[in-house]
Amino acid sequence: MKTEATRRTGKESAVHAPSSTGTVGVASAVAGGHEGRTRAAVVKLLLEEGPITASEIGTRLGLSAAGVRRHLDALLESGEAREVSASGTRHRGRGRPAKYFQITAKGRGRLGHAYDDLAGAAMRQLREVGGDAAITDFARRRVQAIIGDVTPAADQGAEGLEATADAIAGAFSTAGFAASTRRVGNGVQICQHHCPVSHVAEEFPELCDAEQEAFAQLLGTHVQRLATIANGDCACTTHVPLVPPASPK
Repeated sequence: MKTEATRRTGKESAVHAPSSTGTVGVASAVAGGHEGRTRAAVVKLLLEEGPITASEIGTRLGLSAAGVRRHLDALLESGEAREVSASGTRHRGRGRPAKYFQITAKGRGRLGHAYDDLAGAAMRQLREVGGDAAITDFARRRVQAIIGDVTPAADQGAEGLEATADAIAGAFSTAGFAASTRRVGNGVQICQHHCPVSHVAEEFPELCDAEQEAFAQLLGTHVQRLATIANGDCACTTHVPLVPPASPK
């Protein structure tokens, strides 16, 4: 999901961050009103687009360099954002490469884990009563509640697979996962930039396994989980190959 650039007015724009990504919780944690909404918009970009440069943040949100720097400094000081290496990014021209920023686990932790303790306790009780099978069944039902309206890929062509991957990402974004897709080489990656249940998934990996299983069923092809927020990564990333593997000779 791309944040639309706001019109410059000579002052910082009061950008409202959609509550579907959970960034409203951050807004309430900082100064209220105008500053809080702008800070939440910066956090939203770090969450969904990071690593991202200060210049890109300013362009997307219509903020001055000083305004971006003030918000980034506050997030860096609180440990909610961090500066990361520019390795792997494209550096054009001469001069010093731009600095990149992304949200940290602490910053993500402010985005809506209020019911983690209750959910974890409920899952542990469910396991005591029904065993591992009950946890697996619950995880599968939970995923189906999210992607139940997504139509399975009609064919294994690249266009059909990519369209279904986009639909999966859209369904997960609606459920608060801030998901998107991107083309990488001969495949497409489904990226979930936020996970409302990541703290619970650390203890119950069946939640992540059920997502991967559902993706494979909808796409009708093998998919590979490359990273998960529950394991400390910056996003949950699932790779979907768009080119069938070569048949062995």
